[in-house]
Amino acid sequence: MGVIGAGLDDQSFSSEDSCIHVFTGTETPTVKGLYFQRAQQLRGQEASHWYLNPSQQTLINVGGIRYTFPWSTLEDFPESRLSHLYLCTTLREIAEFCDDYDEMRHEFFFDRDPLAFQAIFTFLAKGKLRVLHEVCNVALHDELLYWGIDIGQMEPCCLHRMMSSVEKVAEHQCKEDKRRERRRALRAPVTEGSIFHMLGEAMENPHSGLAGKVFAYLSVIMVVVTVVSLCISTMPAQLFCLLLSPQGECSQKCRSIFVVESVCVVWFSIEFLVRFLYAPSKLEFARGPFNIIDAIAILPYYVSLFLELRDESVQDIVAGAGKSTLDKLGLILRVMRALRILYVMRLARHSLGLQTLGLTIQRSMTDFGLLLLFMCVAVTLFSPLVHLAESELAPNAARSPHLSFSSIPASYWWSIISVTTVGYGDMVPRSIPGQLVALISILSGILILSFPSTSIFHTFYRTYTELKEEHKRDFILF
Repeated sequence: MGVIGAGLDDQSFSSEDSCIHVFTGTETPTVKGLYFQRAQQLRGQEASHWYLNPSQQTLINVGGIRYTFPWSTLEDFPESRLSHLYLCTTLREIAEFCDDYDEMRHEFFFDRDPLAFQAIFTFLAKGKLRVLHEVCNVALHDELLYWGIDIGQMEPCCLHRMMSSVEKVAEHQCKEDKRRERRRALRAPVTEGSIFHMLGEAMENPHSGLAGKVFAYLSVIMVVVTVVSLCISTMPAQLFCLLLSPQGECSQKCRSIFVVESVCVVWFSIEFLVRFLYAPSKLEFARGPFNIIDAIAILPYYVSLFLELRDESVQDIVAGAGKSTLDKLGLILRVMRALRILYVMRLARHSLGLQTLGLTIQRSMTDFGLLLLFMCVAVTLFSPLVHLAESELAPNAARSPHLSFSSIPASYWWSIISVTTVGYGDMVPRSIPGQLVALISILSGILILSFPSTSIFHTFYRTYTELKEEHKRDFILF
């Protein structure tokens, strides 16, 4: 008879190797023949001549593979689909729980994945539910839901593995749905000839066509010009004028840099306004991090321009208040102008690498927090040690009094630059005990920095792969 006998326990789906986790708990003593009394898989030509008593046993066919087991096996799984099938009394009720039924052979047919059912079959026979290397974890999760098997019965390591895969797929599907909704909103009917719609689509989607690519290149050029002009404006006045006009014509050339900056700001302002009017949800647009950065970078120009173009000069406004007020107002203007460097962040709209970096930082906040915790503990530990070694054990070792480790708070700076392996050299332990502490702190810093690096690297690689695939889909879509 073609009934599977010895050797079923040795297959991968019922062995301990099916899970990554190594179980160290005691196994239930094996009773000879009990495994095959609870469930059997039928193979060979003789399986078609298998005789069973329908009142005591059941015969199911899952994807062309036959299984048989006594109804008593299902007593331990009252919520399963097969248990509900046992309680059916009419063909209509049976049709609700299986795909087909052979009244002559009393055989129930299920059009399901036969490989994934192996895990469920092993669970019915042996009571151990584990994932299979040959089966997709998401597919196994769907099969467990279909057969009415409690997912909580799965071994902890396998359950974590399966649920991690299910969550990743659900997250990916959620992103796809949001992207599809966004594309649908962008392609929504608008007024024919709407200039904002055409400009907005070109600015939001560089892959939408030639216009989108032109706008993307122009935006990058404007950012570069703005950064260069900001750097030149901070040069000394004599060198600045000499660089712009060797003949000494400074006034006209100095105005040129203002004109260039104004053109760039006008471009950014128009782009910001068009994208705002084109956005389906103005609230979501206002919450966007890149949009907030754009607003912070654009606003200082208009504020400083408003103050400088008033009927009275800034000096006249604060003349009666004293020089300190003038200095403070001038400092505020210089700080606001320095905020224009935030235009560099606009490059992230068109750079896959910068987008990957930002998203990796967002996803790795836990790892960075753990790294910060390790560094704080190390700094707190090595600061008292180096202070003790330099000030107590060798108080005359320091050549310069102002560079000595006079206190524990003064030693914190040395600990920070040593644990981070920077080593500026402004504070150096001179004694033998202090140098031993420095050696230990440097080695500890290397280990501390390496611990979260692997996790951050994998996060960066996974994020880069996801964004690259997303850009490919957007390019194909348009």
